[in-house]
Amino acid sequence: MPDFYTEVPRALIATARDYAAGTQFPSHRHARGQFAYASCGAISVHTPQGNWLVPPQRACWLPPGMAHGMRMHGAVTMLNIFIDSEAGRAAGLPAHCQVLDATPLLRQLLGEAVRIDALYAHESRAGRLMALLLDEIAAMPALPLNAPLPQDARLARLCTSLFHEPQRQGDLDAAAAQAGMSRRTFTRLFRAQTGLGFAQWRQQARLLAAVARLADGQPVTRVALDLGYASPSAFTAAFRRVLGEVPSAYQP
Repeated sequence: MPDFYTEVPRALIATARDYAAGTQFPSHRHARGQFAYASCGAISVHTPQGNWLVPPQRACWLPPGMAHGMRMHGAVTMLNIFIDSEAGRAAGLPAHCQVLDATPLLRQLLGEAVRIDALYAHESRAGRLMALLLDEIAAMPALPLNAPLPQDARLARLCTSLFHEPQRQGDLDAAAAQAGMSRRTFTRLFRAQTGLGFAQWRQQARLLAAVARLADGQPVTRVALDLGYASPSAFTAAFRRVLGEVPSAYQP
């Protein structure tokens, strides 16, 4: 993803790209902040701080200079708004990665923005549309679609292994033993470094895996059982409790 837009003298630059299922980008950085909207398909985002999952018709905010890699789940149409640092700060955009919801208005604005010439006039309909787009991006609520990575190397190794095997079973004592810690130390350190209890973190990691598989077109029952849920209904209940929707809403 070359930063061809870096020298364009506009606060916001919009682009649209189509990617085949399974397309991956290794870790890279952008001089501008990136608001990446998945018009269709889903996007996994990996940073040194953790993993994020962008479902269809949601978006991810990556602040300027943040190292990140991406993987496409299903055929993805990605609409990007690259925002310069000054405009992002003025709008109050966060200094950390977030998955964001997208209102119908924001979706319409994004669809218009990618048709606007990069050198739009500030005092024009296009300029006003881009200013409104920035306001709308800044107003979007965050979604709980991330699993932060602890700084402690022992905890990070454990979490990375669970990213790769989200279906793995085992209680808190087993996790603490794998990390080489007492239950008390493990519990305290894990919450201090992730902001989540271990059970909540593991559920988040499983839901990230679930959304990615659903976006790839896998059936709900298969996803539920593959990820270790006792039944599709138990999976649906957990999914709805965290994300507010049934799993089928995240399928293509």
